[in-house]
Amino acid sequence: MPSKEVLVPVADPRRGVEALRPELDAAIARVVESGRYILGPEHDAFEEELSRYLGARHCVAVACGTDALELALLAVGCREGDEVVTAANAGFYTTAAAVMAGLSVRYADVDPSTLTVSVETIEAAMTGDTRAVVVTHLYGLLADVEPIAEACRERGVAMVEDCAQAAGARRGGRFAATFGDAAAFSFYPTKNLPALGDGGAVVTSDDAVAERVRSLRQYGWDAKYRVAQPNGRNSRLDEIQAAVLRARLPHLDAWNERRRSIAARYRHALPPDVGRLVSLEGEDYVAHLAVVLMGERDAARARLQAAGIGTDVHYPIPDHRQPLWGDALANLRLPVTERAAEQVLTLPCFPELTDKEVDRVCEALDEL
Repeated sequence: MPSKEVLVPVADPRRGVEALRPELDAAIARVVESGRYILGPEHDAFEEELSRYLGARHCVAVACGTDALELALLAVGCREGDEVVTAANAGFYTTAAAVMAGLSVRYADVDPSTLTVSVETIEAAMTGDTRAVVVTHLYGLLADVEPIAEACRERGVAMVEDCAQAAGARRGGRFAATFGDAAAFSFYPTKNLPALGDGGAVVTSDDAVAERVRSLRQYGWDAKYRVAQPNGRNSRLDEIQAAVLRARLPHLDAWNERRRSIAARYRHALPPDVGRLVSLEGEDYVAHLAVVLMGERDAARARLQAAGIGTDVHYPIPDHRQPLWGDALANLRLPVTERAAEQVLTLPCFPELTDKEVDRVCEALDEL
């Protein structure tokens, strides 16, 4: 396979825009002509449409996914100094949100098969000070969340789902975002449900949690110019992004099915002695990322690059090994997390990837 061919990209948001250009142009024009650019009808309609799609009572749209995580943690009752348990293999996003909220982070290891937290790893990490657990549905895999939710309920601990990579994932008729006390979404341009910039949302069926998030995203107001809650800020999804997301939401299930079909091709093409695709069968997995575990990752990555296949690593540095901490967490050992950080490799996977490009990736995998 000649290396002079155009590189098959890991992601290409421009293709998604071009595929829906007339719909997106119309949505943006509708906002421009309306004169309503913040907290207007597009925003309200998107909140209602996403909550209805998910089967949740409330969707509260915010400025980005990290804000969604932080505001969700505050809204479920976390206060400065409280302990949050989460995974260390998901790009530092939950950690950043928790630190911004003044919370203490305690890390759980992950299941070696799914690389998501399990009830066993969560219970091993929880202490008497744990106030909340964040379950990340990593790479588009719906974690084994039901027993974690039950364990949290028994302990009186809140559970927040990080659904940034799992929009549309479901199990037994229930969507990711409906198992915990609240859930956070990101609509970054490469997500399964993408905006044309940053955007996020908190989803919940708890009326009080939803009301707290609505207040926190607008300075902590309980009425205009009346600040009633601490930790408020300006975190609002603008009308253009809401209109774009409304245009894209009806396509989400079809896009997820395309992603799954691409990942299935890779699963069959990858020699078992070379590596393993981190995935689940069925609607539990929406293939946000097609990630393989490879013992000789760097060598495989070089060979794929030479064959014209783009790759990435999600994520190379576990949260507890980030230089930010200095030596504070040097004695913490998360063996599955640490081993995975040396082996994970992300392959191209997005709905607009052509069959010819998928063939190229499969041929390159077969030759590893």
